[in-house]
This record gives sequence, C-alpha cells and structure tokens, in this order.
Amino acid sequence: MVEDHSRRVNNTVVLREFDPSKDCEVVEDVERRCEVGPGGELSLFTDLLGDPICRVRNSPAYLMLVAELVGEEEEEKEVVGMIRGCIKTVTCGKKLSRNGKNVTRHNKNDDVLDDTLKPLPVYTKLAYILGLRVSPSHRRMGIGLKLVHRVEEWFRENGAEYSYMATDNDNKASINLFTDKCGYSKFRTPAILVNPVFAHRVKLSSRVDVIKLSPSDAESLYRRRFATTEFFPRDIDAVLNNRLSLGTFLAVPRATFNAGTWPGSDQFLADPPESWAVLSIWNCKDIYTLEVRGASRVKRTLAKTTRIMDRALPWLRLPSVPELFRPFGFHFLYGLGGSGPRAEKFLKALCGHAHNLAKERGCGVVATEVSSREPLRLGIPHWKRLSCDEDLWCIKRLGEDYSDGSVGDWTKSAPGMSIFVDPREV
Repeated sequence: MVEDHSRRVNNTVVLREFDPSKDCEVVEDVERRCEVGPGGELSLFTDLLGDPICRVRNSPAYLMLVAELVGEEEEEKEVVGMIRGCIKTVTCGKKLSRNGKNVTRHNKNDDVLDDTLKPLPVYTKLAYILGLRVSPSHRRMGIGLKLVHRVEEWFRENGAEYSYMATDNDNKASINLFTDKCGYSKFRTPAILVNPVFAHRVKLSSRVDVIKLSPSDAESLYRRRFATTEFFPRDIDAVLNNRLSLGTFLAVPRATFNAGTWPGSDQFLADPPESWAVLSIWNCKDIYTLEVRGASRVKRTLAKTTRIMDRALPWLRLPSVPELFRPFGFHFLYGLGGSGPRAEKFLKALCGHAHNLAKERGCGVVATEVSSREPLRLGIPHWKRLSCDEDLWCIKRLGEDYSDGSVGDWTKSAPGMSIFVDPREV
C-alpha cells in the first residue's frame, strides 16, 4: 500500500493509494468537476463506468494515487485530486546484429563483406502517466506537482527508465506543469484519427481478401515485422490474447489465401504477396464511454437528419453523423502496418472491415493513433473535424545510473516513420 503523509500542502493534503472500496464515487465526482468544457464550445466527456482504474488495469503494472484533503478533525477528509500510472517494457530503438556467428567473409579482391545484418529491438522499461486531475477549487496549491512526483517515485522503485505523458497540444496548463516544473520535454506529435460509424455498412474492395489471424500467428507477424517500431510492447502476446482484443486482420490480394490454404505467418513473411496490410482491433466500448456536450440544438437536429436519411436509404451510402451527443463506445485500431505499392488501399479495406464490425457492436466511432510521418496514413479514413492532427507526447529520463546502450538517451532521439500505440493505454 502506497501512502505518503509527509508530502502535504500546508499540512492538509495526504497522498495515498486509491481504495476501490471507498473512493469510487468521490473520484467520479472529481472527474465530473474537472470535465467542464468552455462555454459555447463542444467538449468531450468520459464515463469510466464505475471503474476509475479501467484505463490502466490491463497494463503489466499500474498504480492510482489520490490526494486527500484532511481537516483539523481527522474525520474531515475530501479527495481533491488523483493520478494514474503504469509501467511496461517497450522498444526504444534498434541495433544491428549478425545472423548466426559474428564473422566476416572476403571477396576475391580481399574486401571485407559483412554477413547480412539483422535489426534487433532495444528495449527499455517505460512508465506512462495519465488521468491527472485536481479539483478546480483546489488548484494552484501544488497538488498536481506532488502527485506527479510521487508517482514518479513509484516508477523508479519499479525500475522504469523513462516516463511519458500525452496531452492536447493546446492544453497549456498541462504542458507547462510537465515541461516547466517536472522536467519533461516535448517528444512526439502523433495524430489521432477518428472516423464515424455510419448507419450503412462500408463496401469493401472486391480485389481484397480479409483473413483473421490467430493470436499466435498475429504475435509471430508482429514480432518479426514490427518489433523494432518505437513503443512496440515486449509483451505483445498479452495484448493480443486480452479479452478486449477483437482480433488481428490481414488484407491480401483476392484468392491469395483462404482459411484452408493460409500457411501461417512465418511462411507468409518468407514469401509475401506484392502488397498486404494488417491491423488489430481493441474494444474500448466495454471499458468506458464518451459523450460530446455543448452542441446547439441546430447541430443536434442536423446530425439526427443525416442518420435518418442514412438508415432510410442505405444503398446510397450517405455519410451520416453518429449519435455522439449521448454516451457512445468506440473501437481502437492498433498495430497498423503493411508493405507494397498497394498497401494503402489494403489498409483502407481493413479499416472498412473494422467499421462494419464496430457497426455490428453498436459503436459510435472508430479511432486510431499514428505517427505524424506514418507512410500508410492516407489509407486510414477519418473525419478531420473529429480528429486531432497533433497530439503531444512529452518524455522524461528518470535516472542517470543505467547504461545508454545502443540507443543513447532516448529523449534526444529523432522520430521514426511509425510508432506502435498500445491499446491498453488509450
């Protein structure tokens, strides 16, 4: 049990570990008070469905802390803030290694020819901070800073080498807290791409077959082709076998394989088709719901009209605005990738398949998050109005007493073409 009586603001605030037996209702109340959007503007609200740790529960290690205001009488207690953190092992870079023995060979001119070099992932223990909240009536008291420092202590105690957080690029208060006071630096700016789920099914290309892979096949494919991608989780098998993972889907040219001729991931990668794409789907709908508030009656009416038209005339495949003004669930796409000149089109087909699955399960939107430099980004359907072109990830090195290894200080590394966004932290 984590409890900290020494870190107080004016001897009135105690940091302790979240207690689900008594804290759920008060934590939800703080969440509601913190999610007051600006007047006249659309705001996104989150309902954690009675489980405040749902967004970190599936991580290998996690912690939630609350800040409790203690009055003069010991019984006078009020939860005024909270923070969540989790730890996992991810790829932070890559190194080159020889296949087989570490030898060299020579040609007839006596020039040294290296054996084929194989890129291998370099792993690090990474912590993630999310869900930092301080009640509006108790801000500017240093409570947020104390919560961050205490969760970082837990990170260090559990061997984490880096910590990072994600926020909106226009959330100046959060950015200032982490970069100015906590020593974080701006690191990556991925894009959050969101596509509505229409009342009609999306028609898939007749030139593409979609194959659902078993978790073991999916693990083999991801480890062989994506293990060196930044933020790739070393325990990808735990992700793929989680009950919230709805499957991994592979798009290949029509008639390349069927259920009876699929050779397995190893043989597939040994002799792949000219183009292919892959993605996995995570069911966020069963963890928490979202709701858009602040829309005018006119906007609500227009949105409802588009849905009525779409349901009445599904063969026209009219774009319609889903019911986002009530609580709705969504599916998250992760592990997106592919190869070949038509990989974008194949990924688009997979996104269509994901849309239809989300429609069957009653979701409002399908979302994903990709690097700003992602080569296949154009193959991901999304509505710009619902999406965020630049999310902001900030990172901090937690200690100096470990080896830089093959990567050096990860916080100073240049971004790669792709990132792997772990759905357990969405």
